[in-house]
Amino acid sequence: MYDMKPYLETIEEVIARGPYQDTWKSLSAYEVPAWYRNAKFGIFIHWGIYSVPAFGSEWYSRNMYVKDSAEYRHHLETYGKHKDFGYKDFIPMFTAEHFNADEWAELLQKAGAKYVVPVAEHHDGFQMYRSGISHWNAYEMGPKKDVLGELSVSCRNRGLELGASSHRVEHWFFMGHGKEFESDIHEPLVRGDFYWPAMPERDHQDLYSEPAPSEEYLQDWLVRTCEIVDRYRPRLIYFDWWIQHSAVRPYLKKFAAYYYNRAAEWGSDAVINYKHDAFLFGTAVPDVERGQFSDMKPYFWQTDTSVALNSWGYTSHNIYRPAADLIRDLVDIVSKNGCLLLNIGPKPDGTIADGDQEVLLEIGQWLKINGEAIYHTHVWRKFGEGPTQIVEGQFSDGIKKNFTSQDIRFTTGGGCLYAIALKGSEDGKYCIQSLGIQDASRQANFHGIIQDVEVLGYEEKPVWTRTKEGLLLEISMRSEKPIVFKLRIE
Repeated sequence: MYDMKPYLETIEEVIARGPYQDTWKSLSAYEVPAWYRNAKFGIFIHWGIYSVPAFGSEWYSRNMYVKDSAEYRHHLETYGKHKDFGYKDFIPMFTAEHFNADEWAELLQKAGAKYVVPVAEHHDGFQMYRSGISHWNAYEMGPKKDVLGELSVSCRNRGLELGASSHRVEHWFFMGHGKEFESDIHEPLVRGDFYWPAMPERDHQDLYSEPAPSEEYLQDWLVRTCEIVDRYRPRLIYFDWWIQHSAVRPYLKKFAAYYYNRAAEWGSDAVINYKHDAFLFGTAVPDVERGQFSDMKPYFWQTDTSVALNSWGYTSHNIYRPAADLIRDLVDIVSKNGCLLLNIGPKPDGTIADGDQEVLLEIGQWLKINGEAIYHTHVWRKFGEGPTQIVEGQFSDGIKKNFTSQDIRFTTGGGCLYAIALKGSEDGKYCIQSLGIQDASRQANFHGIIQDVEVLGYEEKPVWTRTKEGLLLEISMRSEKPIVFKLRIE
């Protein structure tokens, strides 16, 4: 068990001497950095011990101890009784013998990603990096590799910004069900133990649920997270939902002040992603899990979702979303002042599944041609038009949107306006109503002078004309994926 006192003293010293203090008033001076606003597309990586059983989802470590769950039954049938083979016994099987950070970074670059966010520690409490705080980490056990460290070097060598994700706070209750029957999770548990504290699970959506995380646990959470900042200097830290608990809030302010001050010391900048109302609005960047907004927002935001509908981690039965659907979501999100963080889940041997790779490469191929309508762009005066309504909010990515060629999204950049049809039309004809000739009855219509129209990635110029109904275009090109019209405006 390590001594937290010197770590906590250092945190207070950094807060005291920096431009940010641990108050919402001070943190409200935060501004979202330009690189993040321009990046638009990042890759999330859920990789950990849970990839070994590869069953259910990345919540296997919790669910295997929940009696009568599918994971509980699978565990008994496959590995035996929980008292004889617990979650910790998967660690020697997590070998990562084929992990190659350079190959991963090369793939993510081909996918068109501009930033990469590996999960540094998931709810299970196993750190995917070298740590001076806990021995339960991938550098000392299992792979015996500093995964986050190796990825940081490889990504930065390719111009990809590095982030890190911490889900540590959920570990407070994540293993608690293991105490309800004879398993390898039992008292006494003390700080430093892998399963500690394994508290009873209550309604974790309740901001005041009891038992609340203790001061000792929250100090440990703070120190662990600050260690990631100091050791790897990530430009983004992502937090999962349970930091919204009322007991965590003072520690969130301390972490944000520490992180922002460290970035200032290093001549850099920083981003914090949060869900719900965990942070005071304006002090960090809000994130919508597996969902998006139905309209454009005046503030910058992020969607995080996965290539698989059923799991964030690797399983042998992942249900993949089509790349074309994910590209449409990316376009829709960017048009509404957001960015997309898309997750993959590598296998326990360190390879990335064929299904994940196929989706990434297909997205990358589209971005290679059409990226100028995404990267470094800004919102237009309206995000788009069309008949398809977005179901707003989290956990809605399983709802098929069925976009049509009438669903258009707009972005601006480099003095041009991009009008993106989310799906190619069958006859090659398009009508963009927002770009019609203005008249008294249609005050919302576009009234600029269009000098030229082209289709990105296609040599043939479209035939076009403007009427009161809209900008009418016709091309011979056919595609199921979004088609980008680039307009030069006078």
